[in-house]
Amino acid sequence: MTSLPRELRQLIESGPFAFVSTINADGSPQVSVVWIGLDGDEIVSGHMGHYVKLRNIERDPRVVISFLGGDVPGSFLEPYAVLHTRATVEASNDAWHLLNRLTKVYLGPDNDFPAPEGPGYIVHYRVERVGGVGPWAPAAHR
Repeated sequence: MTSLPRELRQLIESGPFAFVSTINADGSPQVSVVWIGLDGDEIVSGHMGHYVKLRNIERDPRVVISFLGGDVPGSFLEPYAVLHTRATVEASNDAWHLLNRLTKVYLGPDNDFPAPEGPGYIVHYRVERVGGVGPWAPAAHR
């Protein structure tokens, strides 16, 4: 597992919309936009239903997460992160609580997750490789 650079941790904690790419059973890509957060050095996302992306992860744990890193005036490329991960799906009674915590990041501190509390799923993404453009990217790519 790759340790996440401080700048990347800060970016994730700021609430970027993340594009999660999984592999469908026929080998084609499947991309979903999700909220992400941190649990130690793992990235996590919460889900209240057992959606296609979760079934894909259970079959093939290779997942790529990408997200923008914020506008930098005058830069040729907007910073972005690409994280190659191995993911696991965990049935959890804490999924709603994770989504409620992320709601406060993505929608503001006075908001609660707008779905009934109940069981769901938490996906844990163990980062194997970091790429993209920004201070989190390997020096060879800057």
